Amino acid sequence: MSGLAGRFAPMRLLYLTAVYLLAPIVGIAMLLRGFRDHSYWRDFSQRFGFGAAPYAGRCIWVHAVSVGEVQASAALVRALRERHPDTPLVVTTVTPTGAQRARTLFDGLAHVRYVPYDLPGSVRRFFDRVRPRVAIILETELWPNLYHECGRRGVPLVLASARISPRSIGRYRRLAALFREALANGIVIAAQSPADADRFRYIGANPQRTHVTGNIKFDFALPASVAQRGAALRAEHAAGRPVWVAGSTHAGEEDLLLEAHRELRAHAAAALLVLVPRHPARFAEVRAWLERSGVRFAARSRGERCEAGTEVYLGDTLGDLLNLYAAGDVAFVGGSLVPIGGHNLLEPAALGLPILSGPYTFNAEDIAQLLVREGAAGIVTTAPALAARVAQLLADPAERARIGTIGRAVVEANRGALSRLLALLDPVIAATESPATAPVRPAAVPAPSSPSHPASR
Repeated sequence: MSGLAGRFAPMRLLYLTAVYLLAPIVGIAMLLRGFRDHSYWRDFSQRFGFGAAPYAGRCIWVHAVSVGEVQASAALVRALRERHPDTPLVVTTVTPTGAQRARTLFDGLAHVRYVPYDLPGSVRRFFDRVRPRVAIILETELWPNLYHECGRRGVPLVLASARISPRSIGRYRRLAALFREALANGIVIAAQSPADADRFRYIGANPQRTHVTGNIKFDFALPASVAQRGAALRAEHAAGRPVWVAGSTHAGEEDLLLEAHRELRAHAAAALLVLVPRHPARFAEVRAWLERSGVRFAARSRGERCEAGTEVYLGDTLGDLLNLYAAGDVAFVGGSLVPIGGHNLLEPAALGLPILSGPYTFNAEDIAQLLVREGAAGIVTTAPALAARVAQLLADPAERARIGTIGRAVVEANRGALSRLLALLDPVIAATESPATAPVRPAAVPAPSSPSHPASR
């Protein structure tokens, strides 16, 4: 047995033991969460590879783990639909909110289902039903059994907009024996940045199949009517009032935001906070918390309208965050004052809003650093600092416009990852047109031109 095989066998056995022990625990936890949020029960059997695929033939499969990745995949899914109109598309996700967003975005374009737990039987059942021609996984989802099944069935695998953070490189390096065979032979990697590409090579990726294409999240398109919808919301709820929007907030963060808003209103009494919790399962919880806090608020889910004395407008409906951002003067992006890792900074940047964030931005560290470095975003660490910065921005329309212009320019300068990714995908997909096609060889994958935008430097 070779050295690699000798290391791989016990590591794989250890991994299989772990997933078999953890799968019942995770499954029970998901079922229990369903008592609070029934969406966890919907299509639960798909997590074990069951469920029919309502199409004939083999498909192009795109995996996006949660809401952010689903949103980022929209341009890719639409481009694949245009390029391959006769091939079924399947989009998988992990979270109920991701699945709900995917169903909304891809209605009529793709079949949406859950990716299976990484158990050998579940993965085999999933492949039997979905029958992918090619697998495209956004960002970094490293699942040994799923990757192994791609290799066993000759399904080309592309990691799109792939990244490995500096803090996770050590973990992946320790588990490299599980992935090295696939990374070295069967996977095409379209990395977000040269640093990400280097990290993939460091854990064993084939250099000839590792490319830098950029971050596909920059290639989203704002809905044409978003500015008008934002203006209508502003006119209905906050005409003549300064507005700041706190989007994608989490437990433990809303307390700090309310503290900042109370301090802000001591200097700008008319200011309105639009508060948008990240997870629908928490909407009722946040409403109850605002009631206990004695805050004068209006809830969007109840159709309530803000009055002159309303302090907080609660965005407790799904899919409205972009419109609510468009109604504001300043955006705070949540999941960043608590160690969640932060959420999408690019949407408010594209809308031309000055952006504030907490210090925890590790979910999209490169994007956060780029926006801060260029002057489109600022980092705050405390409620008083947040209140002070919001007050400064609300009082200075010219400064808001200057910062917003920078944010828009950063987004525009970094577009182009989608075209580079498609240049990489086209020969991979073309090679699967014959049912007997073997796994794609390195020579079949030309290197797209490398991005030259700021995020790649």
